[in-house]
Amino acid sequence: MIGNNAKYSFLILLLAASGLASAQEPNPTATGPQNQSNAVPMTQVGMRDDVPLYRIQVVGRDIPAINYFHRSDSTKIGFQGTSLLPQATGTAKVESRLGRTSIDASFEGLSPANGFGNEYLTYVLWAITPEGRPINLGEILPTGSKDKDHLTVTTNLQSFGLILTAEPYYAVTMPSDLVVMQNFVEDRTQGVIEQVSAHYSLLPRGAYAETAGRHTVLNPITRDERSPLELYEAINAVEIAEAAGAGKYAADTLATAKTALQNAQDIDSHQRDRKETITFAREAVQSAEDARIITIRKIKAEDEAAQLEAKNQAEQNAQQSQLDAQRSQLAAQQAQTAAAQAQIAAAEQAAARAKADAATADAEARARQAREAQLAAEAGAQQAAQQAEQVRERLKAQLNQVLQTTETARGLIVNMSDVLFDFNKYSLKPEAREKLAKVSGILLAYPDLKLQVEGYTDSIGSDEYNQKLSEERANGVRDYLVSQTVSNANVTSAGYGKNNPVADNSTNGGRAQNRRVELVVSGASIGIQQSAPGAQSQSQPPDGSDPSQNAGSTQTAAPANQSGVSNPPQ
Repeated sequence: MIGNNAKYSFLILLLAASGLASAQEPNPTATGPQNQSNAVPMTQVGMRDDVPLYRIQVVGRDIPAINYFHRSDSTKIGFQGTSLLPQATGTAKVESRLGRTSIDASFEGLSPANGFGNEYLTYVLWAITPEGRPINLGEILPTGSKDKDHLTVTTNLQSFGLILTAEPYYAVTMPSDLVVMQNFVEDRTQGVIEQVSAHYSLLPRGAYAETAGRHTVLNPITRDERSPLELYEAINAVEIAEAAGAGKYAADTLATAKTALQNAQDIDSHQRDRKETITFAREAVQSAEDARIITIRKIKAEDEAAQLEAKNQAEQNAQQSQLDAQRSQLAAQQAQTAAAQAQIAAAEQAAARAKADAATADAEARARQAREAQLAAEAGAQQAAQQAEQVRERLKAQLNQVLQTTETARGLIVNMSDVLFDFNKYSLKPEAREKLAKVSGILLAYPDLKLQVEGYTDSIGSDEYNQKLSEERANGVRDYLVSQTVSNANVTSAGYGKNNPVADNSTNGGRAQNRRVELVVSGASIGIQQSAPGAQSQSQPPDGSDPSQNAGSTQTAAPANQSGVSNPPQ
């Protein structure tokens, strides 16, 4: 059985969160070890916190897309190999008719696809529209000999370019970045041709991918020359779908794929009916790809639903919290007003009576009454302070249910750890957006509170890189809070790089604690004034300047870089 063969140690990395357009599902090898480019791709391996990382450089390439106007005869185009397969050549006869365009293509020099990596088993011909939308036209199985490989297909597209890519199986819905051939206009190409640039590089530049995660295939397959290539495509497709999580999100469809794969393996092992084996294998590929796409869409829907539910729950809690806060704030204001009025009245009465009755025996009694009134005023002020403390403790408890919150002289500090951001990026993970949605709902109940968003890093990397990453993470959190109805005037952001560490940067654990974003909450209703890091609460520098002007970064609304990836240190 194929499943009992020895396994090569390779990894198929799947793209789950998409850098592609939201309406497109990623190719299962979109972040694989090879990339199509104008030059030879370079892969750099590095380590961070004992985790190996691969840096993949992708360079874009443009191809001619031809508008095949309807005419009575066909036209010919040529194919040339890219730097990945320079010896490959090919031609195609294209004929445009009403409602369809037929393509009769032949290729030479196609080596076995697994030369680009054990996960690649076949080739797929793609039509690319001028806007970059790919259409899978069909599979080309290389024979490995000098014979030509043929493919005859039709498409409903009018204007398109053609590319050939290496793929793990035939039923993929997005092309991989291993483009081995592309079309070009020959001198003998006839007819009216409109030439535009169709850009087929759909991957982000300089992307980082960790070599471990929930989408890693741990049991790769090997080549068995006695079995048809379609059978290995089916094994590849089922393993990729399982690694994507189809067992949880598309169990019925994945079971159909596994049943078809098992039938193909049984026939291949016992009956040796090659045609029937291929039939079941292709059915398994198709069902496995459907299961993978279903899984991608359900995971995305789950993330969106969780975020919406968190926001709704936070808004409901905020309504009750807002009522409590308003009552507490009103009581505090009334107590402060009463204390001030009582103090003024007592002072005026004491002064008048002391002056009028200075020579009388009851002057001492009136002075005693004035002292009692003053004590009452001080008691009222103390009560107001106690109520502010109660509001502060209530807010601290609410925030602690979402994120770790501590009380300092500067105010309540809500700590967001480094794990709530994508690695070396400032883009928020779904879990971080869910928690910030809850925080924004809580803050709605305290409209007078001020919020300082402060970003920090560990000491690894250059000062410039750490400063930029801390600013981008702080700005990203600020922008999301504003988008969740927090008042723009009440929230600021700043980055402090590797300054103000809270732990030892010589250990992994210490560096993890220092990579953080802190939300510093202050305001009159909790009895704390806003201050900068290192400053004492409710105090000013000796020169009277604003302490927030000494922060390590300007307070901005949004970063200029919208990609969500910070530049790596030099």
